[in-house]
Amino acid sequence: MSLPVLVLTAGLGTRLDPITRLVAKPAVPLAGSTLIEHVLAWLRREGATDVVLNLHSRPETIAGIVGDGRHLGLRVRYSWENPILGSAGGPRRALSMLGADTFLIVNGDTLCDVQLAPMIAAHERSAADVTMAVIPNPAPDRYNGIVADADGRVSGFVPKGHADRSWHFVGVQVVNAAVFAPLPDGVAAETVAGLYRDLVATGTKRLCIWPVSNSFVDVGTPRDYLEADRQLRRDSSIPLRPRRATIDPSAKVRDCIIWPNATIAANVELNHCIVAGVVSVPAGLCASNRVLVPSSLRQPHDVAETVEGVALFPV
Repeated sequence: MSLPVLVLTAGLGTRLDPITRLVAKPAVPLAGSTLIEHVLAWLRREGATDVVLNLHSRPETIAGIVGDGRHLGLRVRYSWENPILGSAGGPRRALSMLGADTFLIVNGDTLCDVQLAPMIAAHERSAADVTMAVIPNPAPDRYNGIVADADGRVSGFVPKGHADRSWHFVGVQVVNAAVFAPLPDGVAAETVAGLYRDLVATGTKRLCIWPVSNSFVDVGTPRDYLEADRQLRRDSSIPLRPRRATIDPSAKVRDCIIWPNATIAANVELNHCIVAGVVSVPAGLCASNRVLVPSSLRQPHDVAETVEGVALFPV
């Protein structure tokens, strides 16, 4: 695959708060690696060599992991955004860096195993301007939907809560640069909620879907994060307890994510929890369905309790 790839990693990650007070969402530890490394490893397996990441929120936490990409078998460059430019404004800013008439856009906060070569071939055959990888909408009450005709051409978008059959966009798309070129550089703009909606309404560009059967993992909320970690570990030998974490032998840790450099003291019991950052969980603490972070991150409006330097947020 010779097309360059733009990975969208500039987002604020508000749904994953308070974890994203520590790192950008793509930089969260996940199943022995980090989310962004899982995304880039998939792209490398699919033949990608040239990748651009857009950056805004806590950019050092992503760049510190990825660097220039050579250790991942990739050439990685960065498109900086200040202010944040959105899912359409971000690609517009990166056009000159990507330097191609056609390229891929991939969300940096979801995991999927889409085969890219057939999707690119379908994009070329259909003469589409945008081709979006989709699955049947798994949760119409939670996700917005895409409506398409029998030929796969997008005819509209429906909001979450809509009862009609729809498709769910999994965050992988093949696009033509001409879709974004008319946008003013440096001005925030969205795709589905703005540019794509208008293009479909006016019929000025051809948007198509590409149904895939591959798994889709959303790392949106803390609950999603826990499920994604569990799913990735299910068929692997990745240990639950990271090497750099210190966990007392008497501690009971069940279905949890423990970040490197965390310390779990004696007789702690944690169930379905995320222990994030350089945090020391005090002896005897029992918690379920909580995100544990250093109490210094707690803000006055937060719904969270504090115990001996640890803030506990509901999952």
